[in-house]
Amino acid sequence: MDIALGLFTCLLLTFTLLPLIRHDFWIFRVFDYPRLQKLFLNGLAVVLLLTFYSGNATSKYLQVLLLSINIIYLLWLILPFTPLGKKQVLKATVKDNEKSLSLMIANVLQTNHNTQGCLNEIAKADPDVVILLEANNRWDAETKSLSEKYPFAKKVPLENMYGLLFYSKLELVDTAVHYLVEQDIPSIHTKIKLRNGQLAQFYAVHPTPPAPGENLRSTERDKELLLVADLAKASELPVIVAGDLNDVAWSHTTDLFLKMSGLVDPRRGRGFFNSFNAHYFFLRFPLDHAFISRHFKLQKLKRLNNYNSDHFPIFLQIQLDEHAYAQQQPLMADSDDKEEAQEKKEKI
Repeated sequence: MDIALGLFTCLLLTFTLLPLIRHDFWIFRVFDYPRLQKLFLNGLAVVLLLTFYSGNATSKYLQVLLLSINIIYLLWLILPFTPLGKKQVLKATVKDNEKSLSLMIANVLQTNHNTQGCLNEIAKADPDVVILLEANNRWDAETKSLSEKYPFAKKVPLENMYGLLFYSKLELVDTAVHYLVEQDIPSIHTKIKLRNGQLAQFYAVHPTPPAPGENLRSTERDKELLLVADLAKASELPVIVAGDLNDVAWSHTTDLFLKMSGLVDPRRGRGFFNSFNAHYFFLRFPLDHAFISRHFKLQKLKRLNNYNSDHFPIFLQIQLDEHAYAQQQPLMADSDDKEEAQEKKEKI
């Protein structure tokens, strides 16, 4: 029992240390994801050690000490994404429909045949913009009824799990499909005209994850996100970046993206809003995101009901506010961040 507890402690410490190694190989990046799970397991390990460990007292309390430090570190990382954390995006106090935009991000799971369930969720949420990810030709055909309510659209149905369907009630301007890094991984770039006539720049993205069977390294994902960050930073319009980013909200890469783009995360200070995996409650992470420029404040953010996909849909409603830019502060990039971002963008 003592040996098993010792190995358990070593594994938990290793799982926390691996993401600190700035290497693109998937084994170093994937352990960024389960911070809540690691926190729970570290707490469990402390209880087990105090209850069942019968060996040397020094070894016992050294393990408890190391696990306690690990717990404090994980809590420090998680705190910004709880209601105890500071909000990056303030709440809109006066609702103005002319300046607002609502959107629904839904990774539908290409092999999922419950298209009617998805359509029902869209009807209930009634967003201005719908982004359907992992949409193939069947999903395109079976959701064509959306065109009645969403007359503006850009669709890239694909059979490789990376198709995109972009529907909008609001007029789209200068809409284009780009393949920023990989030849078969599209992103949709468009301007959206709000009801008051103001244009906003929108980037819908779905980069590949660092995982066996996808990409063994995070190189492609990181590079695409940082290229989009450059576009967002250079835009003179309010900006929205949304989609399945295949990265958790608290990862080093997401932090780097926010620093380089100047965007803010409405999730911070409010909750995790875990979107994946919908089928396993103990393995859930926030992978579906909407990052916005400081021109917006938040009206509503919530997770919607699942319809047999492996992702929950995410709903966001934001509103332009003339005071928001000065009131909201982004993460700031230092020289090391800029150097790291440049290195990642130059990788092949």
